Amino acid sequence: MSEDHKKQLEAQLWNIANTLRGKMNADEFRDYILGFIFYKYLSEKIAIYANKILKEGGDKFLFQEIKEETAKGQEYISAIKEDALLSLGYFLKPSELFSEVAKRGNHSAENDEAFNMAAESENEYNTKSNFILEDLQKILNNIQNSTMGTESEEDFDNLFEDMDLNSTKLGKTPKARNEIIAKVLFHLDKIDFKLEHTELDVLGDAYEYLIGKFASGAGKKAGEFYTPQEVSMVLAKLVTTGKTKLKSVYDPTCGSGSLLLRVAKEVEEVNNFYGQELNRTTYNLARMNMILHGVHYRKFDIKQEDTLEHPQHIEHRFEAIVANPPFSAKWSANQLFMSDDRFSQYGKLAPKSKADFAFVQHMIHHLAENGTMALVLPHGALFRGSAEAHIRKYLIEDRNYLDAVIGLPANIFYGTSIPTCILVFKKCRENPENVLFIDASAHFDKVKTQNMLRETDIEKIITTYRERTTEDKYSYVAPMAEIIENDYNLNIPRYVDTFEEEEPIDITAVMSEIKKLEAKRADLDQQIDVYFKELGLTF
Repeated sequence: MSEDHKKQLEAQLWNIANTLRGKMNADEFRDYILGFIFYKYLSEKIAIYANKILKEGGDKFLFQEIKEETAKGQEYISAIKEDALLSLGYFLKPSELFSEVAKRGNHSAENDEAFNMAAESENEYNTKSNFILEDLQKILNNIQNSTMGTESEEDFDNLFEDMDLNSTKLGKTPKARNEIIAKVLFHLDKIDFKLEHTELDVLGDAYEYLIGKFASGAGKKAGEFYTPQEVSMVLAKLVTTGKTKLKSVYDPTCGSGSLLLRVAKEVEEVNNFYGQELNRTTYNLARMNMILHGVHYRKFDIKQEDTLEHPQHIEHRFEAIVANPPFSAKWSANQLFMSDDRFSQYGKLAPKSKADFAFVQHMIHHLAENGTMALVLPHGALFRGSAEAHIRKYLIEDRNYLDAVIGLPANIFYGTSIPTCILVFKKCRENPENVLFIDASAHFDKVKTQNMLRETDIEKIITTYRERTTEDKYSYVAPMAEIIENDYNLNIPRYVDTFEEEEPIDITAVMSEIKKLEAKRADLDQQIDVYFKELGLTF
């Protein structure tokens, strides 16, 4: 039942999202539709919470029915607000609930029919909506303002800043903007999120589905906020191997937060989530994603800053670390970093033009002694020379932190077709005498223009990692001596031979076939010569 509801919910939300598609690009309408879904979620969550308080107090009415203009109503609102700010981290008044604003939009059944008929122009949409834009903008601001001076203030700060309801991208006139927003709210209001079924995360899954759909159409920008679900699953399963609970999980380039949330699906409990994200819009999306998935505001700490230049969790050590950093990104490589604890022990910094190993060093610094980290890197990080070779040698020979190298198929990430790999590191390795190499590059399914890991492909990677087995043309447990012999070059074909020997060629048969073809060509030449002479031409 939950799977059917999830698919239905995904389809409904995507259809509503597409009402904005013709007005703006994918990045822009993503921010609006995900923001409205989040506002509806917050409204339903506060209503459920408030109604529970009222019921426990013996009251026979609902939160939505409280008369705000009365002294008694203000008394109820004040008491519920105090509890809600502690438990949920925010507050909405009854008149500010999503359902109330949608009703004030005042769409009729006639409008609904016009919407479903997908009218070709705005004029065909016979709107009867009341003007709600100003109210709605105030409400979104009030959600943030309700948290000021509280413990959750940072988690809600400027959370809706990417939803400019006065933007001409929504419509040239206030009336046009109001019509499209009222339409979206009206149809969202009709969807049951089933939030009272606390054992299900149907809305969370549907939200992830939408983020994935937006990523698939966002080209290169998709990599800034989304890691394909299948790759997230591999990373999550790697870092949770042997664990049922985690004290903490950290992603230094967390994007929309989906990778952090994926880790939580692999264990019974995660005490705390930590992340850092450079892009402001994506940072807002990550915080929304956390809250919408039911992660309490006290249990996540997402910061917005450049991870390498301005790290925000420098004193923390984490039990699980996952990341899909921007491939071969530029960074300052400032020599002042040579006195930074993250980099000082290596003797060299990652090059300015390729920050791949700077992210590795940063993550190693944050890894707890009993922790596991897994990150995605471009293949070049396995074999490039100079400073990167020096860092690789230090990590393998001096520290012995590298646990596994896993090659992934090409064209598996949005926005780039390059082949990638996963590096797994541990500070306390169970197998310090070797490193596991897996070549999963040929194991995938092609879906339209994108390659995708299947369930069986993921299972094979994880089983091979956990059992640490050698399999012909797929995996190899390389002794440290062999890696040293290869001068710390980790290029996977050096360790996993996937060469397929071709069938021997019968030279005699080939020569015979060539002679037959030459004789046939000579015969054809003679026939053509006859035709040309008949036409009075020379062949």
